[in-house]
Amino acid sequence: MLEVEVKAKIKNPEKFEKKLTEINTKFLKREIQEDVYFNHPCRDFVKTDEALRIRKIGSETFLTYKGKRLDAETKTREEIEIKCGEEISEILTRLGFKAVANVKKSRTEYLFEKLHICVDEVEQLGNFVEIEGKKLTDKDKIFEILKIFEIEKSESITKSYLELLMEKITKTNKDTNGINRTK
Repeated sequence: MLEVEVKAKIKNPEKFEKKLTEINTKFLKREIQEDVYFNHPCRDFVKTDEALRIRKIGSETFLTYKGKRLDAETKTREEIEIKCGEEISEILTRLGFKAVANVKKSRTEYLFEKLHICVDEVEQLGNFVEIEGKKLTDKDKIFEILKIFEIEKSESITKSYLELLMEKITKTNKDTNGINRTK
């Protein structure tokens, strides 16, 4: 299945929530998602632009593979997700996969014009909106919806939460070690 996604930072969560109500989005669900990302034992997913994660939502566990990005303006990629047991983590570890990072977020999901609007509060990163579709032709509609929230196309982010978190950790480590320190 194809996932077409655009992400942006939410500057004012209260104003954003108010706008969601004004445009009559349909509330779908609110949940806590805990993701553990893995790297392959023989190839670097950072270099191949792939991702493999285990997502826990309550008592449910999902294994998700995300392929290479197919579009420069959006985070469009093939996505394969299966429901499984939490034992999948042990299987991956025994096969040589290494857990590289955890991403935890509170997600509230809405439906608007056949697209999913996900409002995320991501630990260590802040508040974001993700608008998701299933066809590459959804891209223009996604950018139109962003404008409703006063978010310009130039403000969209094509990096994953994992990439944003890893950048933050790298920057923090550099700052802690006295590199790039400001006075």
